Amino acid sequence: MTIALPDFIAELTQNPALFITVLLTLGVILVNGWTDAPNAIATCVSTRSMGVRPAIIMAAVFNFLGVLVMTAINKSVAETIYNMVDFGGNAQDALLALCAAMFAIVVWATLAWWFGIPTSESHALIAGISGGAIAILKVIYGLVLSTFLGFAMGWLAVKLTGLICRRMNRKKTTGFFQGAQIASAGAMAFMHGAQDGQKFIGVFMLGLFLSKGESNVTSFVIPIWLMILCSAVMALGTSIGGYRIIKSVGMDMVSLEKYQGFAADLAGAGCLLISSVSGLPVSTTHTKTTAIMGVGASKGRSFVNWGVVKDMVLTWVLTFPACGLIGYLMARLFLFIF
Repeated sequence: MTIALPDFIAELTQNPALFITVLLTLGVILVNGWTDAPNAIATCVSTRSMGVRPAIIMAAVFNFLGVLVMTAINKSVAETIYNMVDFGGNAQDALLALCAAMFAIVVWATLAWWFGIPTSESHALIAGISGGAIAILKVIYGLVLSTFLGFAMGWLAVKLTGLICRRMNRKKTTGFFQGAQIASAGAMAFMHGAQDGQKFIGVFMLGLFLSKGESNVTSFVIPIWLMILCSAVMALGTSIGGYRIIKSVGMDMVSLEKYQGFAADLAGAGCLLISSVSGLPVSTTHTKTTAIMGVGASKGRSFVNWGVVKDMVLTWVLTFPACGLIGYLMARLFLFIF
């Protein structure tokens, strides 16, 4: 099942519930590009391979392409998120709960950005909605995978890079790794769009069907106009920037050289590619930050600022109860009002 753009516009003007749902969903996508996408370019900026503004523009472009290209090739991540929600056929209650979840994500992500702490919109999304045990289990697998695989691949990538280049002149490799870091940061931004863009496209489709009272749609086709819309909104959010998060992830947590930044980006992008092809929704924030931790830990425990790591982990842990509570309270309020 799908919907054409003219039909969507007509429905949007006639259905207030759909209008509110679309507004909140696009708001979350914008916030995701604003607060989460800066992780992709944090190492590129911290190693001075690129300036902040060019890096943000590059991330915006590759986020756009990531959402568009990966969704067209493989929409399994969107389907996993779509199938998470089950309210026993009550489309009205499901729609209100979904709106409450979107509101909770915006509030939580904005608070985390204010303190310069990268948070996971994937965590927030799962905390804000409930669903079937199989889908939830698949998502939990993805979140665990993003944490441990990111760290392991970061550690392995920097070790292999060091091994391959051990007999090369460090000054001669600096120029190469500067270009390589730009390329790997672009790949990381592309895969961020591929992962997170699909998650919220799944939510968008869910809200679209629920607003029409259709709670039993089991399969759907993602229209090209929706891919472009979500891509553009995420790219816009990314272009707004997020220097506080870039500083926390790329500068405060670990001090990286260019080859180490390249290894972290390569590891993060590789982990996200594996997850996207497998249909596992993972946290792009966890993937990138743990990849950086793995790179730093390869030099020794003292090279990682564990104080910053502790703040990040605490935020990740608090995301579930905080977003869950905000989502619950907003859902009760929406049910009372509507």
